[in-house]
Amino acid sequence: MNWAHAHLMINHFPFIGTLGATLLLVYALVRKSEEVKKVSFGLFMLIALMTIAVYFTGREAEEMVKNLPGVTDAYISRHEVAASLVLVLMGVLGAMALVGRLLLRRSGSIPKWVVILVLLLSLVVIGVVGLTTNLGGQIRHTEIRDENTLAVPGTE
Repeated sequence: MNWAHAHLMINHFPFIGTLGATLLLVYALVRKSEEVKKVSFGLFMLIALMTIAVYFTGREAEEMVKNLPGVTDAYISRHEVAASLVLVLMGVLGAMALVGRLLLRRSGSIPKWVVILVLLLSLVVIGVVGLTTNLGGQIRHTEIRDENTLAVPGTE
């Protein structure tokens, strides 16, 4: 196994995990369950940590694939910029989830404003992670590339 393989194995966690934790948070809101909110906030924290691993294995994977046929700096750069944004947003989401867990420990409940903020931020993160995943796929999967938005050498 190499870094590109490791990156491909774990890069689904930020999207699937955030989607799952968000659905769990919505369920917690419907059921008015502090315990389920606590679990979803814990998942957000775990996913934020996993995103760090995804980001850094991606940097190593880049070195392995950048000279392969059909791989261009333009596709890698677009993915890398989006991945940097995901790293920041996921860090903020994980930090807000940690704040919620700390407030839960102190007062016995997570303030509604924290829950709403985490929910809204998680929806943004799902969108940005989805975009980033698509951009990463375009690096090696020519069938999902939109050739009209990014010129690739040899296809003009």
